[in-house]
Amino acid sequence: MKILIFGSDGLVGNSLRRVFEKNLHSKDYKTLFSTRKDTDLFSYDETFDTIKNFQPNVLINAAAKVGGILANDTQRTDFIIDNVKINLNILDAVRNFPDIKVINLGSSCIYPLNSPNPIKEDFIMSGKLEVTNSPYAMAKLMAIEMGDAINKENGNKIINLMPTNLYGPNDNFDPLNSHVIPGIISRMYTSKINSEDEFKVWGSGSALREFLYVDDLAECIFFLLEKEVDAGLLNIGSGEEVSIYQLAKKIKNIIGYEGQLVKDLSKPDGNDRKLLDSSKILNLGWKAKTSLDSGLELTFNWYKNTFN
Repeated sequence: MKILIFGSDGLVGNSLRRVFEKNLHSKDYKTLFSTRKDTDLFSYDETFDTIKNFQPNVLINAAAKVGGILANDTQRTDFIIDNVKINLNILDAVRNFPDIKVINLGSSCIYPLNSPNPIKEDFIMSGKLEVTNSPYAMAKLMAIEMGDAINKENGNKIINLMPTNLYGPNDNFDPLNSHVIPGIISRMYTSKINSEDEFKVWGSGSALREFLYVDDLAECIFFLLEKEVDAGLLNIGSGEEVSIYQLAKKIKNIIGYEGQLVKDLSKPDGNDRKLLDSSKILNLGWKAKTSLDSGLELTFNWYKNTFN
């Protein structure tokens, strides 16, 4: 089996590289990890040529412009245009090769703001999106719709994975534009180094979130390849829920920061709660292995060893 991975220099792509290298030694698989330097996914011609030249059996689309709640809310145009372009070029090129199976990585932000928790796959497009990241969510929804159309007209088997909030090594640790976990780690470690008395937790801290260590997602993708699952929409979650304030306290203990946590109410909370119903993937036999405490420690150690 030949597997092409787009977006292999990002959070998920690097994790896929680690997990695949660990598991592929006994498998008859050949992989091509294509980075943004290898293939300009904003170019249809380059995207098409990479697919044509490698002729994969499976294409994993892990490419995206991503960011945290502040970046999504302040760079709305870039988030929808860039992600639509990437997904359009990949899927438009793939439809020339109907035997290629596509594993497309989406996001739990595709679900409506007022979805009942735990959130089932059936809730997709059943209500209004959460406003802070609606452009990014809309781009991901468009990829799902394009994939469904291509599946029906061309026969490509397409699996859409909706992971919960991901974190881990090789994430974007920009203090302002990253996701919540790398953002807190980056800003809080700086606060520790500078002996600052206070650390600001964005928002009220009461919002509940589910987090998934990125290597668990990569293991799930490998699991789906082995199980030969052909199509569908699957939530991928850990089942472990925590408030943003409690998350900050966990990271505070790991970092060893001794200052006080204060709430910055000028920053948005987003959804009050977002917990996925992952019963479909659990019933197939996969389950996340990494606890939040273990994953946070692994992530902080990688950050400290890489950037300090």
